[in-house]
Amino acid sequence: MLNLSRSRRILALALPIMAAMASQSLMNLVDAAMVGSLGGEALAGVGLGGYASFIAISMVIGLGAGVQAMVARRKGERDRANYAVPLNAGLVLGLAFAIPISLIFALASAPMMAFLAPTPGVAEVGSDYFDMRLLSVWAVAMNFSYRGYWNGINRSGVYMRTLVITHIANVIFSYGLIFGAWGLPALGGAGAGLGTSLALYLGSALYLLQTWRAAREHGFLRARPSRATLRNILHISLPNGVQQFFFATGLTVLFWIIGRVGADEVAVAHILITLILFLILPAIGLGLSAASLVGQALGRRDADDAYRWGWDVTRLAVSLLFVLALPMWLVPDLILGLFLKQPALVELGRAPLMITGLAICLDGVAIIFTQALLGAGAARSVMVVTLAVQWFFFLPLAYIIGPVLGYGLLGIWLAQAFQRLITSLLLSGLWIKRGWAHIEL
Repeated sequence: MLNLSRSRRILALALPIMAAMASQSLMNLVDAAMVGSLGGEALAGVGLGGYASFIAISMVIGLGAGVQAMVARRKGERDRANYAVPLNAGLVLGLAFAIPISLIFALASAPMMAFLAPTPGVAEVGSDYFDMRLLSVWAVAMNFSYRGYWNGINRSGVYMRTLVITHIANVIFSYGLIFGAWGLPALGGAGAGLGTSLALYLGSALYLLQTWRAAREHGFLRARPSRATLRNILHISLPNGVQQFFFATGLTVLFWIIGRVGADEVAVAHILITLILFLILPAIGLGLSAASLVGQALGRRDADDAYRWGWDVTRLAVSLLFVLALPMWLVPDLILGLFLKQPALVELGRAPLMITGLAICLDGVAIIFTQALLGAGAARSVMVVTLAVQWFFFLPLAYIIGPVLGYGLLGIWLAQAFQRLITSLLLSGLWIKRGWAHIEL
């Protein structure tokens, strides 16, 4: 049963994060609309380049989880002078990671796009866009580290403000550089990538300004992080980065498997995945709040309260996702008709969409316990569970069920729902065992 006072505290942290992520989805749609006006080849190239950029930045995304877990722990300990020391460590590590990642992927850009793209034209646009996005790997590392700090001290509104401004700037910069407005060069798809990179660095500058004003007393850019602090950040960030990398790569493999079934199935699957990624935004926002609340409770040496926060946030997330999923069960044709105009494609996607409506609640459980465990410092356990289920169970099973046995998209989607059930059960089991309660950060 939901506890109203604790639910209000959860939502106070989660709502700004959820609003910021909603703005991100909206801006992505605006970006797609601008590039789409250049033609299908440009849109396909930017889409592939964007996905490749997610793979490239996945290794630095984990810094946000590491910084947030340690900042929340310091806040729970009321160690005000050192709240921002984990942020200092995240910024240093972000630069150390960003340089080799950018160089490696810059060398791999052209052959990578040539392998993924269906035509040379798409590959050229994708490579140009990807090269521009690689300029922002350090900005992404900084922004996730700043996000971890502000969420860790329960001031997620700073994250929301900064992200919204960043996305508005992204639209303005990208428009000018795509079409050559206001005297800027018309760079087409590459302009979209450069505009995004410039907007991300603007976000970093805004974070720096706000954090400089508010967090100097907490040690921001004053206290040097110790080796133990750097080691603890890496203890959480590296497994989480590896998890993100293989999740992104696994999604690519999934689309390759679906492509062996048929082109129509790929089109429908793209819509289904897009809907899933949009609908889990509330769970991600709630999960990030769980990471802070768990970390703060552990900083107070109150493992029982941390344990309760995990379940409180899970109950709230499942309740919210159940309501959001109802249209998938009640009016699936109406939802699919917004994206798919051919009746045959709507028919193909109806049953998988209804399965998605059920599985989204399981996704919520997995997301909350993933973030709660990260907040407690148990990143390695999360990595092992999620990667093992994805790579050693789901992907081989999807290949056997879909292309080999001929059960098509519906069979693959049933396997995916089963994957989510297993993942949520295993992560719930880790939470119940409470091994995370003894991790020191």
